[in-house]
Amino acid sequence: MAGETNDSWLVRHEFLLRRLHSLSGLIPVGAFMIVHLLTNSSVQNGPGAFQKNVYLIHSLDALLPLVEWVFIFIPIFFHGIFGIVIIAGGLPNTSSYPNASNIRYVLQRVTGVLAFLFIVWHVFHMHGWIHADWWIDGVAKNLGGAQFKPYNAASTAGLALQSFVVIVAYVVGVLACVFHLANGIWTMGITWGAWTSPAAQRRANAVCTVFGVGLAVIGLAALQGMWAQGRGEALEEAIRIEDQQYNAAVQAGILKPNEEKRAQPSEAEPGREASVDQASARSPR
Repeated sequence: MAGETNDSWLVRHEFLLRRLHSLSGLIPVGAFMIVHLLTNSSVQNGPGAFQKNVYLIHSLDALLPLVEWVFIFIPIFFHGIFGIVIIAGGLPNTSSYPNASNIRYVLQRVTGVLAFLFIVWHVFHMHGWIHADWWIDGVAKNLGGAQFKPYNAASTAGLALQSFVVIVAYVVGVLACVFHLANGIWTMGITWGAWTSPAAQRRANAVCTVFGVGLAVIGLAALQGMWAQGRGEALEEAIRIEDQQYNAAVQAGILKPNEEKRAQPSEAEPGREASVDQASARSPR
């Protein structure tokens, strides 16, 4: 019959899907990554500053899972999985045409895969994927996951980063995410017609490069700051400050008591139990 086509659903809707894929990489995925790295880098101002930011996020309470799924996880899955579909339909050709734009074409796809795998692992490593006791205690923790406790934010994140292999994975993952976003903004501008002339593309390239370098510095600063909070006296001080903040917030009625979001003494370095007792003794009764 005239007008019929044997093209797949993906092919028939390729234009729309590619535009949605491009847009989702900037909003909300890219925007969330910027906010996430900026929030994490606040640890450079001390564990107390970082903890306040984490409390602000968790003040959403019951709405937090909905916000995470609608604005973070679903867009990330769409962007990542459809990105892999796009990659499966193309071949890198740097060996035939080793010019700068072609190398960036390949790097955009390589970093996209690395970033997606890193994010999936990062969520498991820090949060364990599923917030269910049977999964967290029976599976995730046994596999090295669910290391982060939001009410002991800096200390648990710091402890989770003490392995050399883990910190290298985070450095590679963060840099892959940053390059993919910065270079993706440049290519997105071309795709959407924001900069089409060679001169406009050069200017946009300079801006995206500065943006990427700046975001990479912020991301690495966050990693360094958290890693430092997981060691020696800095760890003990971080735990003391976190527990003081928790006790004060609960006593003031700002925060609902939630021991599941706190690290237990057995989950931290020796000395945490004493720090908890000291913090409790100092808190108002």
